[in-house]
Amino acid sequence: MQRYESLPPQFYLKDLAAITGRVCELRVNPYQADADRAARSWFNQICVYDDRKKSKFLNYGKFDLFAALSFPDADSAHLETCIMFFFWAFSTDDLSDEGDLQSKPDAVQAGHDISVSVYTNPDGSRPKYPYAAMLYDLLTRFRGTSTSGAYDRFIKAFEAWSSSQVSQSRNRSQDRMPSVEEFILMRRATIGGALVEAMIEYSLDLDLPDVVFENPIIKAMSDATTDLMTWPNDLCSFNKEQADGDYQNLVFCIMHERDVGLQEAINILTEMLNQRVDDYINLKSQLPSFGADVDAELERYLHALENFTQGTVMWYYLSPRYFRGVDVTNREYLVVPLFEKGAF
Repeated sequence: MQRYESLPPQFYLKDLAAITGRVCELRVNPYQADADRAARSWFNQICVYDDRKKSKFLNYGKFDLFAALSFPDADSAHLETCIMFFFWAFSTDDLSDEGDLQSKPDAVQAGHDISVSVYTNPDGSRPKYPYAAMLYDLLTRFRGTSTSGAYDRFIKAFEAWSSSQVSQSRNRSQDRMPSVEEFILMRRATIGGALVEAMIEYSLDLDLPDVVFENPIIKAMSDATTDLMTWPNDLCSFNKEQADGDYQNLVFCIMHERDVGLQEAINILTEMLNQRVDDYINLKSQLPSFGADVDAELERYLHALENFTQGTVMWYYLSPRYFRGVDVTNREYLVVPLFEKGAF
């Protein structure tokens, strides 16, 4: 992507958390420290990184904070699983995003196939492949308290997410820039939105029938909240990704499709985010009734989903993954110096 090698020295970013905050206020889970200690003890036994890389992954990730912001009502045991979920998901995602398999779709597919065996052969032994081993442990805990519906939704979501990793790796290997519409659809899978929704069900032991998730309004709300998590991610992670030479980002897609510069593309995407919040609020006002008991459980689910969305956007700012060395205390109109190539 030669035309994107030269970018302006800085760009401006509005307070994205204020935009998504129109949906839900921010809260923090009180069990953060205990759950993090337990989850780290588990992760330290998984041979994913050497000690230096593991320290960087954990300290820059702040996944305990991410979970505490995004699952504020989970108990300590469930929050521990949620942190484990982040360890697994982000280390797996980094493998194809910035690791050895960044532009090797066949290798990403091979890893996917090993992980699939974890649930297609549930009586099999724990795999040695570390990413599949983490999934094995995660699913064991998930099955312990979740409904069969939530478990099935997690498996389907994993398949879509993992397949999207292969597609994204193929785009990188071919130096291909997808259209904005195509990229939005692909990012709904690569962000793992459906995985998150299943984890939300698990985190509160919610019991919702399949008919709820088959409803077109609920499906549209799911797309909206996934976009509300994804588009701020592309805005906040843009700097890191351009420094890595990774152009699979919605900002770049807008620049390419609309033939605009960096700042204009960021402004366009920010306005798209504002509109998406309006879409969600409008959809929520159209919710049908599924009966008193289901409606009460659905209300808990949607509130938890909104908590996750807002917690996620705040974590983008608070994690050094995306704003290393940048003061984000005043986010009203943030000036972001462009990172040099290879800075990460």
